Amino acid sequence: MSNDSSKNIVAEPKKIGQAKSVVSHEKSVPWSPFVAVLAAVVLYFAAQFIAIMLVSIYPRTHHWTTSAANDWLTNSVMAQFVFTLLAEGLTVLGLWQFLRHYKFSFRGIGLKRPKAEDILYALAGFALYFVPWAILFGALTSIFPSLNSEQQNVGFQTAHGASELVLTAVSLVIIPPVVEEILMRGFLYTSLKKSLPKVGAALLTSLIFAAAHLPENGGSGPLWIGAADTFVLSLVLVFLREKTGRLYASMGVHGMVNLLAFVQMFRFLQH
Repeated sequence: MSNDSSKNIVAEPKKIGQAKSVVSHEKSVPWSPFVAVLAAVVLYFAAQFIAIMLVSIYPRTHHWTTSAANDWLTNSVMAQFVFTLLAEGLTVLGLWQFLRHYKFSFRGIGLKRPKAEDILYALAGFALYFVPWAILFGALTSIFPSLNSEQQNVGFQTAHGASELVLTAVSLVIIPPVVEEILMRGFLYTSLKKSLPKVGAALLTSLIFAAAHLPENGGSGPLWIGAADTFVLSLVLVFLREKTGRLYASMGVHGMVNLLAFVQMFRFLQH
C-alpha cells in the first residue's frame, strides 16, 4: 500500500510538469512585447524600403528619366510583382534572423504541421468575418457617409492579359496573406500574449494591423474604412490562431478575403 502511494506521489509531479510545458510553450518567448512591436514595425518598413531600392536599380541601369522610372514603378505589373516578392521575402528573412538570434523557431509562433481541420476552420472563419463587418460597415457609413467612397489603392490597376492577372493574383491573394499571418498573428500576437491577456493581445495586434492599412488610400488621406475592415478581419484571424494553435486557417481566410477583393478589382478592370 505504501509502495503504491509513493509511486503515485512521485509520478504526479512529472505529469504536472509535462502539462505546464505544453501550456506555456507559446508564451515562452524570450523577448518582451515592446521588442516584438518594434521588431514588427522595423521589419515591415525596412523590407519595403529595401525592396523599392532594389527594384529601382533596373530603371537606373537603363538611364531612364525620373518620370519614366516613376511611371514604370507605378504602372508596371512586373515591377509591382517583383517589389511584393522582395518586400515580403525580406520580411520573412528578417523575422527568421530575429528568431534565430533568440534560438526560437517558426513552430513556436504557429507554423506547426497543418491538419485537415484547418480547411474547415478557414471556411467557417470566412463566413464568420462577414457578420461583424457588415454590422460595423453599415454603422460607420451611416454616421460618416464619405467613408463609403474611399477606395483602396493596391496597385496593379494596369493589369491585363492572363500572365499579368496571374502575377497580380499571386501578389495579392497568396503572398501577403502568408507573410502577414506569420508576422502579425504568428510573431506579434504570440509575443504580446506573454504579458497581456489574450483579449488585450488580440486588440493590440488588430490595431497595429489596421494602422498599417491606413496609407492605402494613396494621396487621398487615410483609408479609414479599410482600417476598420482589417481590424475586424484581424480579430477573426486571431480567434482562428488561438482556436487551432496554428496559422493555416487564418492564412486561408485572409487569402479568401483578398481573393474576393481581387475578383472585384478584375471586374472593374474589365470595364
